[in-house]
Amino acid sequence: MPPLRPPFLLLKASRHVQLTSRYSRRYAPAIVRSCSCSTPHKSQKSVNFSSKASVQNAQLNSTSSDPPTPTADHRTLSQTHELFITSPYSPGSPLLLPNGAYVFQKLQAFLRAQYPQFGFQEVITPTIYKKSLWEKSGHWDNYAEDMFSVQGRGATGQTENAEVGQNEEFGLKPMNCPGHCLLFRDEIKSYRDLPIRYADFSALHRNEVSGALTGLTRVRRFHQDDAHIFCRPDQILSEIENTLRFVGMVYDTFGLGPYKLLLSTRPTDQFIGTIEEWDRAEQQLTSALNNSGREWAINEGDGAFYGPKIDIILKDANGKEHQTATIQLDFQLPQRFDLYYQASPEELEAPTKTRDEGVLDPSNRRPVIVHRAIYGSLERFMALLIEHYAGKYPFWLSPRPAIILSLNQDPELLKHVAYLQSVLSGLQNTEASSPSSTAQQSEPSKPRPQPLSTIHLPIDVDTSARSLGKKIADAQKKKYNHIIVIGPSEVQSGGVRVELANQPNEEATQRVLSEVLGRELQSNDIKRGKVAVNMGVSEARLYFEKLVYSFF
Repeated sequence: MPPLRPPFLLLKASRHVQLTSRYSRRYAPAIVRSCSCSTPHKSQKSVNFSSKASVQNAQLNSTSSDPPTPTADHRTLSQTHELFITSPYSPGSPLLLPNGAYVFQKLQAFLRAQYPQFGFQEVITPTIYKKSLWEKSGHWDNYAEDMFSVQGRGATGQTENAEVGQNEEFGLKPMNCPGHCLLFRDEIKSYRDLPIRYADFSALHRNEVSGALTGLTRVRRFHQDDAHIFCRPDQILSEIENTLRFVGMVYDTFGLGPYKLLLSTRPTDQFIGTIEEWDRAEQQLTSALNNSGREWAINEGDGAFYGPKIDIILKDANGKEHQTATIQLDFQLPQRFDLYYQASPEELEAPTKTRDEGVLDPSNRRPVIVHRAIYGSLERFMALLIEHYAGKYPFWLSPRPAIILSLNQDPELLKHVAYLQSVLSGLQNTEASSPSSTAQQSEPSKPRPQPLSTIHLPIDVDTSARSLGKKIADAQKKKYNHIIVIGPSEVQSGGVRVELANQPNEEATQRVLSEVLGRELQSNDIKRGKVAVNMGVSEARLYFEKLVYSFF
């Protein structure tokens, strides 16, 4: 008979709803395996929210008052917007096209921009490790069937004069935590050094069942905004609360939601560590959830094998639920990897009773690891965004921010189009060159390094001989945020006419446009419900830059 749950999880019943599992993993497509650091046990459970709980969560954890309703799933939309393909030569490993790679890299760049204010440092770690590392971490015993094994040189037989472990089997990493433990133990840490926060975008591999693979939502190769916080026990609560604030900020920015918070507790079997350690970890997470002010629930027995976790379950516009972010507490890996730091005077004075007694030097203490992912799997997060925006992306994230259409095939007009594309995309500025100066160059100029702060935009052009009507219809179908038509009058004036075509939050966009123009929009700027204004090339570039920084 499994031990009873600790009483602290039964307190404050009005703050959360007890959840039960109804189906086994094969019948639970809505909430799939965590794409975080977690290593679920063999039976992945789905979660049943009562209708009352769903209403409460939608009110308390809402990030979007009016989410759009997707017209199709992300696989269909990706074909229209040329985001990714799949191949039978590598099932479950999406191949991102340039547009998809642009969105993917923008998601990474967005989080990288937030890391300094939350104290994270990015690291890069190997893709494969020896079997002995996974045995040390406990993954080989608890997760081997979901890992890809790799045969290194000499692994199938004895190599003459081989080094220790040279014949050893390797495994593709399904998660980053063991590698981050190696980084932490590289040098002696003091209590003053903690917390240490490592972030990692490395590719991960998990050997999912082939029949479960779906687009970007269930894959074998994926990336996650993975991070591990090594902290003192007295820092746990503040780190978890800070991570919950990080999650809220990100999901508010993207307008995704509403989302729910789940506390996944100790599995009934296949867990490591003592029950007392698990109870202590669950109590820390419970306190953080209570302090968050958000509705939350217990997902009994669905924790990772090394510790409990908080999962964020996102509800899309179709009502389907997806696990995205996760926060996990881990007392086990620090012991398995013999991680320690030099204790503070207060810690040395406090009596301790742990299983490290007699193993760990009395002047040292074990850190606690907080596993953290905000997006979860970037691929899955992309799929949610593709369906959420249905092709109408915010400008800063859009793979199609603008397209320039030529009215005819006049050579001077085509030169002007090429010049505009170069300036609006960020490759050159208006002071450096102009269509006339560019035409006079007999040899290409010597390339200069672009500043790292330059905002590069994928501005497309259509200079085909098709009619303007067909070009505009095609641009609208492809959901370009802006359409710019260049004819003889624009060549003569040296300016552009920018039309807002598929820009979300158009009211806020118009405010930025008015700010750049230095005037309010007039009636002649809005025709048939569309905003289109004449402006200089420098003004258009400034307008695009301001939209990038606006995040709407």
